[in-house]
Amino acid sequence: MKFVPTALPEVVRIEPDVHRDARGFFVETWRADRWTAGGVPGPFVQDNHSRSRAGTVRGLHAQRLRPQGKLVRVVHGEIWDVAVDVRRGSPSFGRWVAETLSAENFAQLWIPPGFAHGFAVVSDEAEFVYKCTDYYDPTDELRIAWNDPALAIPWPVAEPLLSEPDRRAPTLAELADRLPSWEPA
Repeated sequence: MKFVPTALPEVVRIEPDVHRDARGFFVETWRADRWTAGGVPGPFVQDNHSRSRAGTVRGLHAQRLRPQGKLVRVVHGEIWDVAVDVRRGSPSFGRWVAETLSAENFAQLWIPPGFAHGFAVVSDEAEFVYKCTDYYDPTDELRIAWNDPALAIPWPVAEPLLSEPDRRAPTLAELADRLPSWEPA
Protein backbone atom coordinates (compact mmCIF):
# COMPACT_ATOMS: atom_id res chain seq x y z
CA MET A 1 0.00 0.00 0.00
CA LYS A 2 1.41 3.39 -0.99
CA PHE A 3 0.13 6.88 -0.22
CA VAL A 4 1.87 9.20 -2.69
CA PRO A 5 1.60 12.98 -2.33
CA THR A 6 1.08 14.72 -5.68
CA ALA A 7 2.46 18.10 -6.78
CA LEU A 8 -0.28 19.48 -4.49
CA PRO A 9 0.66 17.52 -1.34
CA GLU A 10 -2.86 17.60 0.12
CA VAL A 11 -4.04 15.63 -2.93
CA VAL A 12 -2.90 12.04 -2.40
CA ARG A 13 -2.66 9.15 -4.86
CA ILE A 14 -3.37 5.82 -3.20
CA GLU A 15 -1.89 2.67 -4.72
CA PRO A 16 -3.47 -0.25 -2.84
CA ASP A 17 -2.04 -3.72 -2.60
CA VAL A 18 -3.79 -5.98 -5.10
CA HIS A 19 -3.80 -9.69 -4.28
CA ARG A 20 -4.21 -11.74 -7.45
CA ASP A 21 -4.46 -15.46 -8.01
CA ALA A 22 -6.15 -17.93 -10.36
CA ARG A 23 -9.58 -16.93 -8.97
CA GLY A 24 -9.18 -13.19 -9.66
CA PHE A 25 -8.18 -10.45 -7.24
CA PHE A 26 -8.83 -8.90 -3.84
CA VAL A 27 -8.17 -5.27 -2.94
CA GLU A 28 -8.97 -3.15 0.11
CA THR A 29 -10.57 0.09 -1.11
CA TRP A 30 -11.16 1.75 2.26
CA ARG A 31 -9.98 1.05 5.78
CA ALA A 32 -10.28 4.01 8.15
CA ASP A 33 -7.11 3.46 10.19
CA ARG A 34 -4.80 2.92 7.18
CA TRP A 35 -6.27 5.62 4.96
CA THR A 36 -6.34 8.16 7.82
CA ALA A 37 -2.67 7.46 8.55
CA GLY A 38 -1.99 7.99 4.82
CA GLY A 39 -3.62 11.43 4.77
CA VAL A 40 -7.24 10.56 3.91
CA PRO A 41 -9.19 11.57 7.00
CA GLY A 42 -12.84 10.87 6.23
CA PRO A 43 -15.36 10.32 7.69
CA PHE A 44 -17.46 9.62 4.62
CA VAL A 45 -21.23 10.15 4.49
CA GLN A 46 -22.17 9.49 0.85
CA ASP A 47 -21.07 7.10 -1.94
CA ASN A 48 -21.70 7.82 -5.64
CA HIS A 49 -21.31 5.84 -8.87
CA SER A 50 -21.39 7.18 -12.44
CA ARG A 51 -20.94 5.71 -15.91
CA SER A 52 -19.77 7.85 -18.82
CA ARG A 53 -18.97 7.43 -22.51
CA ALA A 54 -15.62 8.08 -24.20
CA GLY A 55 -14.83 11.77 -24.49
CA THR A 56 -17.05 12.83 -21.60
CA VAL A 57 -15.76 15.56 -19.30
CA ARG A 58 -17.49 15.92 -15.94
CA GLY A 59 -16.53 18.98 -13.94
CA LEU A 60 -15.04 21.03 -12.62
CA HIS A 61 -17.27 20.79 -9.52
CA ALA A 62 -17.00 21.90 -5.88
CA GLN A 63 -19.24 23.07 -3.06
CA ARG A 64 -18.81 26.42 -1.29
CA LEU A 65 -20.29 26.24 2.22
CA ARG A 66 -20.11 22.48 2.68
CA PRO A 67 -16.98 21.50 0.72
CA GLN A 68 -16.70 17.81 0.04
CA GLY A 69 -13.57 15.74 0.31
CA LYS A 70 -13.70 12.93 -2.26
CA LEU A 71 -11.98 9.55 -2.39
CA VAL A 72 -12.30 8.54 -6.06
CA ARG A 73 -11.56 5.41 -8.09
CA VAL A 74 -12.50 3.70 -11.35
CA VAL A 75 -14.08 0.23 -11.44
CA HIS A 76 -14.37 -0.05 -15.24
CA GLY A 77 -12.37 1.74 -17.93
CA GLU A 78 -9.98 4.66 -17.55
CA ILE A 79 -10.19 8.36 -16.76
CA TRP A 80 -7.89 11.34 -16.47
CA ASP A 81 -8.79 12.82 -13.08
CA VAL A 82 -8.20 16.48 -12.13
CA ALA A 83 -8.15 18.30 -8.77
CA VAL A 84 -7.91 22.13 -8.63
CA ASP A 85 -7.26 24.13 -5.46
CA VAL A 86 -10.07 26.72 -5.39
CA ARG A 87 -9.63 27.86 -1.77
CA ARG A 88 -9.30 31.66 -1.63
CA GLY A 89 -6.03 32.60 0.06
CA SER A 90 -4.40 29.18 -0.37
CA PRO A 91 -0.72 29.22 -1.38
CA SER A 92 -1.62 26.79 -4.18
CA PHE A 93 -4.83 28.58 -5.31
CA GLY A 94 -5.60 27.88 -8.97
CA ARG A 95 -3.03 25.10 -9.26
CA TRP A 96 -4.14 21.67 -10.42
CA VAL A 97 -2.92 18.08 -10.59
CA ALA A 98 -4.08 15.20 -12.77
CA GLU A 99 -3.73 11.44 -12.41
CA THR A 100 -4.74 8.49 -14.58
CA LEU A 101 -7.13 6.20 -12.73
CA SER A 102 -8.27 2.90 -14.18
CA ALA A 103 -9.79 -0.44 -13.35
CA GLU A 104 -6.40 -1.92 -14.26
CA ASN A 105 -4.20 0.21 -11.97
CA PHE A 106 -6.64 0.24 -8.99
CA ALA A 107 -5.31 3.69 -8.02
CA GLN A 108 -7.43 6.07 -5.97
CA LEU A 109 -7.18 9.82 -5.53
CA TRP A 110 -7.96 11.79 -2.38
CA ILE A 111 -9.31 15.23 -3.24
CA PRO A 112 -9.60 17.35 -0.07
CA PRO A 113 -12.47 19.72 0.74
CA GLY A 114 -12.01 23.04 -1.06
CA PHE A 115 -10.70 21.50 -4.27
CA ALA A 116 -12.71 21.39 -7.49
CA HIS A 117 -12.87 18.02 -9.20
CA GLY A 118 -13.37 16.84 -12.75
CA PHE A 119 -12.44 14.01 -15.07
CA ALA A 120 -12.26 13.02 -18.72
CA VAL A 121 -13.10 9.52 -19.93
CA VAL A 122 -10.28 8.19 -22.09
CA SER A 123 -11.57 4.62 -22.60
CA ASP A 124 -14.72 3.57 -24.51
CA GLU A 125 -16.66 3.81 -21.26
CA ALA A 126 -15.80 4.30 -17.59
CA GLU A 127 -17.49 3.65 -14.28
CA PHE A 128 -16.39 5.95 -11.51
CA VAL A 129 -17.12 5.50 -7.80
CA TYR A 130 -16.36 7.87 -4.96
CA LYS A 131 -16.91 8.56 -1.30
CA CYS A 132 -17.75 12.07 -0.04
CA THR A 133 -17.11 13.69 3.35
CA ASP A 134 -20.27 15.80 3.12
CA TYR A 135 -23.65 15.50 1.44
CA TYR A 136 -24.20 16.82 -2.05
CA ASP A 137 -26.22 20.04 -1.95
CA PRO A 138 -27.30 21.32 -5.38
CA THR A 139 -27.92 24.81 -3.97
CA ASP A 140 -24.27 24.99 -2.79
CA GLU A 141 -22.66 23.65 -5.96
CA LEU A 142 -19.91 25.54 -7.79
CA ARG A 143 -19.18 24.74 -11.41
CA ILE A 144 -16.01 26.05 -12.99
CA ALA A 145 -15.38 26.08 -16.73
CA TRP A 146 -13.51 22.92 -17.69
CA ASN A 147 -11.59 24.96 -20.28
CA ASP A 148 -10.85 28.05 -18.13
CA PRO A 149 -7.84 29.63 -19.90
CA ALA A 150 -6.35 30.77 -16.58
CA LEU A 151 -6.16 27.15 -15.41
CA ALA A 152 -4.81 25.91 -18.77
CA ILE A 153 -5.65 22.27 -18.07
CA PRO A 154 -4.57 20.16 -21.09
CA TRP A 155 -7.62 17.88 -21.21
CA PRO A 156 -6.99 14.72 -23.28
CA VAL A 157 -10.19 15.21 -25.32
CA ALA A 158 -10.56 17.84 -28.04
CA GLU A 159 -14.36 18.05 -28.23
CA PRO A 160 -15.76 16.76 -24.94
CA LEU A 161 -19.27 15.60 -24.22
CA LEU A 162 -20.51 18.01 -21.54
CA SER A 163 -23.67 18.51 -19.51
CA GLU A 164 -25.47 21.76 -20.25
CA PRO A 165 -24.58 23.21 -16.80
CA ASP A 166 -20.89 22.35 -17.35
CA ARG A 167 -21.02 23.93 -20.82
CA ARG A 168 -22.25 27.21 -19.27
CA ALA A 169 -19.93 27.18 -16.21
CA PRO A 170 -18.10 30.44 -15.39
CA THR A 171 -14.35 30.81 -15.01
CA LEU A 172 -12.61 30.63 -11.65
CA ALA A 173 -12.09 34.42 -11.71
CA GLU A 174 -15.83 34.98 -12.26
CA LEU A 175 -16.52 32.95 -9.09
CA ALA A 176 -13.92 34.70 -6.91
CA ASP A 177 -16.39 35.94 -4.27
CA ARG A 178 -18.16 32.56 -4.02
CA LEU A 179 -15.18 30.28 -3.46
CA PRO A 180 -14.42 28.49 -0.19
CA SER A 181 -11.72 30.03 2.00
CA TRP A 182 -8.41 28.43 2.90
CA GLU A 183 -7.74 27.90 6.55
CA PRO A 184 -4.11 27.17 7.49
CA ALA A 185 -3.60 23.97 9.44
